[in-house]
Amino acid sequence: MLNPKTVKLAIAPIGWTNDDMPDLGAENTFEQCVSEMALAGFTGCEIGNKYPKDPAELKHKLDVRGLRVCNAWFSTLLTSNPYLETIDAFILHRDKLHFLGAKVIGASEQGNSIQGKLDVPILENKPVYTEAEWETVARGFNEMGKLAREKGMFFTIHHHMGTGIQTSEEIDRIMEMTDPELVFLLFDSGHLSFAGIDPIPVLRKYVHRVKHVHLKDMRKTVYEEVKKQKMSFLDAVRAGVFTVPGDGDVDFRPIFDILAEANYEGWVVVEAEQDPAKANPFEYAVKARKYIKEVAGL
Repeated sequence: MLNPKTVKLAIAPIGWTNDDMPDLGAENTFEQCVSEMALAGFTGCEIGNKYPKDPAELKHKLDVRGLRVCNAWFSTLLTSNPYLETIDAFILHRDKLHFLGAKVIGASEQGNSIQGKLDVPILENKPVYTEAEWETVARGFNEMGKLAREKGMFFTIHHHMGTGIQTSEEIDRIMEMTDPELVFLLFDSGHLSFAGIDPIPVLRKYVHRVKHVHLKDMRKTVYEEVKKQKMSFLDAVRAGVFTVPGDGDVDFRPIFDILAEANYEGWVVVEAEQDPAKANPFEYAVKARKYIKEVAGL
């Protein structure tokens, strides 16, 4: 069982509104989203595209609901744009999250990602970094890790489908190339499962470098259709490849056991992008909350 004194439970807004496909959940307001998060029993959240852009306004609206920001997605563009563009954007992002009380920054290298391309099958044609790109990404991650530590925060790598850091070998390489005192891992059960990787050995190997956890389940029956029909990542999401913990085929018990044995401290976040018209966000949030209480003790 996880220690509720040191492990906190959050949920991402992507179940209510999808940043990459704004038509999914277009009818759901920010106020509805965060109110239902709190009503379902969560104490933290990540940031979505409908959240107020003014940090003070956002903090107030979350405070009155007993919520706080635990992390927010950051796209690095180290393989496509001038290096300093990413660094400068990161500093602004870091300072906003710091103001909101977050301790973690989750980053994914998106310079050559295929995750947003509707005409590219997600299980084929993923980017593979050149040696020069590996060096640039590692350099950038180390620098952003240092910038995060200046504010008492942790920079985490979000391994992600459709990117150059998707496989266990690619996770190994970037972890080897970066400073373990500056760069940490955002462990995502769903993205490993989608990549055809057993999440357990990856978590066991890096648990002491994990500073943030995304709890994402996957439906194997839908995954088989994704392969068969050569779907893009976004089409796979629409088809329902992901769901909340306890509703799919990922076994979360060993994940919670490994985190507990390592005395993990930080946030675990329900993050399962679905079509809200098919999977009512509040009902699925309640389902996830109940499951995590039963299985992890949170």
